[in-house]
Amino acid sequence: MHEDTSSNPHEPVAPDQEVDDEVITEQTSDAPGTGDGGEQTSIEGLELEPVAAAMAEAFALAATATAPDTSALHPVGEATYGPPDPRTETVQGPDNRVQITGTGSYPWRAHCSLLITANDGSRWIGTGWFIGPRTVATAGHCVFIHAPGTTRHGWVRSVEVMPGRNGATLPYGRVVVPRSGMRTVNGWVSSPDHEYDYGAMVLPSDLGLQTGWLGFASWSDSTLQGSTLNLSGYPGDKPSGTQWYHWSPVASLSPRKVYYGLDTAGGQSGSAVYVIRDGARYGVAIHAYGGSSSNSATRINAPVFANLQLWKG
Repeated sequence: MHEDTSSNPHEPVAPDQEVDDEVITEQTSDAPGTGDGGEQTSIEGLELEPVAAAMAEAFALAATATAPDTSALHPVGEATYGPPDPRTETVQGPDNRVQITGTGSYPWRAHCSLLITANDGSRWIGTGWFIGPRTVATAGHCVFIHAPGTTRHGWVRSVEVMPGRNGATLPYGRVVVPRSGMRTVNGWVSSPDHEYDYGAMVLPSDLGLQTGWLGFASWSDSTLQGSTLNLSGYPGDKPSGTQWYHWSPVASLSPRKVYYGLDTAGGQSGSAVYVIRDGARYGVAIHAYGGSSSNSATRINAPVFANLQLWKG
């Protein structure tokens, strides 16, 4: 696809087809869906996952498929920024991430391990999360790689989505999303601008009806400040294909970014940064970067919210 150079960085773009966003108008998607398989944990009155206080007894669904070996693959952020990446996702202080072993239950099954095949055939790892029956949100650099002058540059060839992966076990199997299912925005396609680093994948099936999905929200600074942020994904510094969870307060906010002390590593790009409100989970940002004092995500502001709604269908 020819890269769009229009002036609106939030203009949605896709491989098969071709505003002022600083004022926050609070918006919340429809309630998240928990899916129709397995168990779920009550979180009424909580702001963080119960696993943060004590690990519940692991819930395991029988595997329907075996995961590919991704142990030697690098995080997809390196495909755009190269190693070493000075903004690579980092652990802030002591590493107290919690491994999720009951990935067959909600909400863990809504988080997906991604095996990304770039335009040049190279393979990379990332994370995504269901926002609807057929749609997985992720980082822009998981679907469109910036490597000008090389065959790697451009829309990725495909992404293998593995919901609730637990090492070699795939409780909900896997689905391959072809290039035509990739989505991002002009602000990312035109240049690797971290403020517009978000995207999505439209699946060829409604697997999300089984896994469930998270809601998403565009909330004001006053609503987000003081909230507990949650993140679960597939870091490359842990055993291959294992899911890890962490939580932290908001560190700071800007119109297009959320900063926090959530511990992350390469491979977690595209993870949901979510809050728990009235017993439901809502993504408020899409994790993409790290830093020396905090890690950060693309904030779901009004135009990001509108695009996620569009891609959700």
